[in-house]
Amino acid sequence: MTTSMTIAQAAAATGLSVHTLRYYERIGLLDPVERRDNSHRRYTQEDLNWVAFLLKLKATGLPVRAMLRYAELRRLGNTLESVTERKAILQAHTLSVQQTLAELQSNLAVLHQKIDLYGDIEKEAAANAARSSRKQERRAADRNDAAVAARPASVNHERTPT
Repeated sequence: MTTSMTIAQAAAATGLSVHTLRYYERIGLLDPVERRDNSHRRYTQEDLNWVAFLLKLKATGLPVRAMLRYAELRRLGNTLESVTERKAILQAHTLSVQQTLAELQSNLAVLHQKIDLYGDIEKEAAANAARSSRKQERRAADRNDAAVAARPASVNHERTPT
């Protein structure tokens, strides 16, 4: 016996909304879903597996038009022409995904270089700030020493030798 689920259960299982499942069926991404006597849709595990594959294609950027063509070819069965064209669609898309990944890796490398550069700049700025702070402290101490030395001895509370 094949188990089936309602559209709400299928939506929960796939992460899609009920509306999206109906839409996918309406445009032909999903084959017409089996219905019960009450006309409620009943999704099979095979339906869910197909939806999961469609979601992978979508997540990797395959256009809906190409997914529709793939679904159309799938309905034709495993004829030489259908299998050859489906394979070609996936091969072309695989190349596109690999190019996208290479671009993303290159972009990511630039981001890492920039982050490293900013880390170096932060260290340098912190070191400069620490040196500047020490200089200011020395200047303040020197000014303090000069002010003390410039005061009269009675104000300095120093005794002059007798």
